[in-house]
Amino acid sequence: MNGKLIAGFIVVLALVFGAGLYYTQVYAYYDRLDASAPAATIHATSFAGLPEDIIAENFEGIDADTSPIKFRACFTTPLSVAMMTETFQPYDRPAPLIAPSWFSCFDAKRIGADLEAGLAIAFMGEENITYGIDRVIAVYPDGRGYAWNQINRCGAAVFDGDPAPAGCPPAPEGN
Repeated sequence: MNGKLIAGFIVVLALVFGAGLYYTQVYAYYDRLDASAPAATIHATSFAGLPEDIIAENFEGIDADTSPIKFRACFTTPLSVAMMTETFQPYDRPAPLIAPSWFSCFDAKRIGADLEAGLAIAFMGEENITYGIDRVIAVYPDGRGYAWNQINRCGAAVFDGDPAPAGCPPAPEGN
């Protein structure tokens, strides 16, 4: 009887810990962004290398202080893809990151597949928004837009403990 009690306690403790871990990963650290917040401003980098505000309507976004890659956003823009491809830098290797299931407007798998199929185009939103992290935007011909933060090649090397590759800005102290 004593062994069953201990085993039951361990199972209950594991379930409680698992539920707490799930909650912290999916809900606890994310904050919804207000459309008027500075973090809700969507930029695209021009061929001159300057980030320019783009018109982003119907903005929905989330972010967290715990990681620079937790930013996700959905928006619409009246800008045409043709105009954007002539004005803004394309992004070479877009890889949208999965958003929590409760943030339903952002479907990373669909966005990624559409980018690969050419149904959407990715642009450099803002390079090194935080060291080693780029903000990427993807826009569809119908005006739907999505934004996320993605680790760039400089960040990938430095975060792995390697020196920054040629052409990268110097890593901040402590990295």
